[in-house]
Amino acid sequence: MENTRTKKLKKSEYLKGWIPLRYMRYYVAFFATAFTLIIPWVTVNGNHFFLLSFIDFRFHFFFITFDMQELYLLPFLLMILFIGVFGITVLGGRMFCGWFCPQTIFRVVFRDFIETKIFKLRKRIKNKQVEPDYSKPINQLKGVGVLILSIALAFVAAADALWFFIPPEQFFDFALNITDHSIFMTAWLGITGFLVYDIVFLKENFCVYVCPYSRIQSVLYDDDTIMAIYDNSRGGQIYNDNHEKLINKQAELAPADLCTTCESCVTVCPTHIDIRQGLQLECINCLECVDACTEIMAKFNQPSLVNWSSVREIEKHEGKTRFFRPKILGYGAVLTGIFVILMVMGSAKELMLININKQTRLYDIEKVDGKAMVKNAYTVLIQNTQNVPHEFFIEVVNNDKIKIMRPSHPFTIKPGIKTKKTLVLYTTQKLADSDRKDTILEVQLRAYALDDKEKIFAIRDIRFTYPRADILEKKMSRE
Repeated sequence: MENTRTKKLKKSEYLKGWIPLRYMRYYVAFFATAFTLIIPWVTVNGNHFFLLSFIDFRFHFFFITFDMQELYLLPFLLMILFIGVFGITVLGGRMFCGWFCPQTIFRVVFRDFIETKIFKLRKRIKNKQVEPDYSKPINQLKGVGVLILSIALAFVAAADALWFFIPPEQFFDFALNITDHSIFMTAWLGITGFLVYDIVFLKENFCVYVCPYSRIQSVLYDDDTIMAIYDNSRGGQIYNDNHEKLINKQAELAPADLCTTCESCVTVCPTHIDIRQGLQLECINCLECVDACTEIMAKFNQPSLVNWSSVREIEKHEGKTRFFRPKILGYGAVLTGIFVILMVMGSAKELMLININKQTRLYDIEKVDGKAMVKNAYTVLIQNTQNVPHEFFIEVVNNDKIKIMRPSHPFTIKPGIKTKKTLVLYTTQKLADSDRKDTILEVQLRAYALDDKEKIFAIRDIRFTYPRADILEKKMSRE
């Protein structure tokens, strides 16, 4: 029987319409980078898509602004982030690492674009095991160019990271007045320095030794998790269960085994592993090995020996991968529930903030026109969370016997400013007649902006203390 590994073909049906997964990763990286660079500049009524502002201590999310007192939404965002990443891992392995992680995108730009395409320091994109030879003077000069360009890109990337904490419209004002913003400059330089060290010197060692995500992936994987996986049944067993190499040359394989031992899947791997050893924590699911094996095996008119598939399908041969299994449906249900809660709470957001606390004195009693006037005083902290100034007013909505003495006129508050006011409620009518204790009355207040009272308002329930009958009579008899 003729060995199919030695029968090369010029064309293969397996390459018809085939697009390397590497190119798809490039597209994803491009759109992810474009999105993160553009979205900080997009505003709706002065509100950003996502901004945790360290300048005015406000949180922007989906073009809605929240004060720091409203950060009850942040835990929900963190839950969506972590549960979402875990769900993606159960479904598609370390797909986030290989396709979306900034570290991976930076390394692709540095290695495949700067080193290989611009400066020609690497001969081929497909060989990631051989580092550039800097012993030659010309390569040393190119290396300086690589470093300068990398630093420039790191400055831009660091600035982009800060735009999610410092609005871009204020960022450049800070950059032009560095001496007045030393903390800002330290953060910018610190992030830039870390990025240069990480991308140029630490490289994929960050993924292997630093990133904690790789340590938890094996706990999340199951037989249906999609990953880069080598088919031992077709290619032949290259390693034993202890990861000891059994086969080094093609001649050592059985005639029916299809692996050519060309090592293309090894040389293309950015984390320097051999996918034929099985699941390894260093694998970031970049799928470069799938591309490499697809091209090689297509020459023999055979499908790739390394597939983006599951243990159930490739190793156990128990049928197709189950995508919609209980675990995935559970993650989807939890994420949907959290997202719905987040949207409901976000839509119920008040467009102004107000906090009302009663002052230490219970009440004051005065005799006015022969009647007893009972007054309660409160401290009001009110904030205009909008981007324009508004005139505000406070009124009692549920008791026409209790009036507001102060403030008696509307007051203006500038955007983002907290204003402290003294609120005095009074009544000249007899609201209770108890000889045993003071009477506590529930009063509902409505604070609102005069120019948009239907939208910008807040309702608060407070307590009005009315004195005992004997105290009231004693006070009135003295005056």
